[in-house]
Amino acid sequence: MFLKLTVYGIPAFTFRSPGNHLQEMILSSIFTVIILRKGMKEKDLVYRGKSKDVFNISEGPHKGKYRLVFTDKATGYMENGKAVFDPGYDSVVGSIPGKGAVACRFATYFFRLLKEKGIATHYIETISDNEMIVEPALPLGMPVEVAGFPGSAPLENLEFTWRNSATGSFWRRYPFVRPCKNIHKLVEAWTKGESDTLITFEALEETGAMNRDEIIYSIELVKDIAEIVSREFDSKGFHVLDGKFELGRLRDGDGKIVLIDEISPDVLRVCKGYSPDQNGDCTIIRECVITGISDGKRTIKNRNQVKAADFINIFL
Repeated sequence: MFLKLTVYGIPAFTFRSPGNHLQEMILSSIFTVIILRKGMKEKDLVYRGKSKDVFNISEGPHKGKYRLVFTDKATGYMENGKAVFDPGYDSVVGSIPGKGAVACRFATYFFRLLKEKGIATHYIETISDNEMIVEPALPLGMPVEVAGFPGSAPLENLEFTWRNSATGSFWRRYPFVRPCKNIHKLVEAWTKGESDTLITFEALEETGAMNRDEIIYSIELVKDIAEIVSREFDSKGFHVLDGKFELGRLRDGDGKIVLIDEISPDVLRVCKGYSPDQNGDCTIIRECVITGISDGKRTIKNRNQVKAADFINIFL
């Protein structure tokens, strides 16, 4: 026997009866909550990203705040027809069951650590396995300066990469540099979107997207956070190759620039076996680094780069 569930008089779900009235009531209640919550999510959706969704909270004790929902989507690249998951890439190539919950717990760990260190973020609290409450913030960006020109587009938000070691896209752009050279947490700015694009700090200032003081403050903030994260990994026997953070202006208050978005395995590349010389350059690049070039496109891989599964349990 099949039962039809209606919500507000609208047919919403059909399920097989368990043959017990009490169980029918329980199932109906569960399905109703799921359906209502799904509707609420879609209605209050602020942003859908590559690894999480952002929703406005329209009622309850956190009314006016945002809820981050960490998803199982993962970025990487395709190799021989198979998805290779790598947080250094910006294309979603599949999903990893349970990844969202792990990312949320990991982010919670580091947001709380940053709070202990006096670093301001948008984090308020974690409310479930894959959800947290955060302060609303405006990502750093800029609207279209003059409307009416086809192809014009706003700068919706920025990401800041920071690099302990020369690898990934940094080495592909600067192949004359020694692989895994210590580049002292060098910070770069990127436009965030389907395809991330490098943008210079001079261009950000000249276009009016950020002023000089904001740029200097943002670079130092990213470096301070990167230092805390790097030391935490070092204490566990790992080396962070590079990472990326997103900054934003808090909506309430004076628009202070703080860390927003997340710190999770999605935004960090980590290796093991790091063996630096006196300058901090890795000494085992012959054994670890694999480079190549084909059709003018350079590639670089690190044999000792570790999957998230190999380090997240240490922090969780």
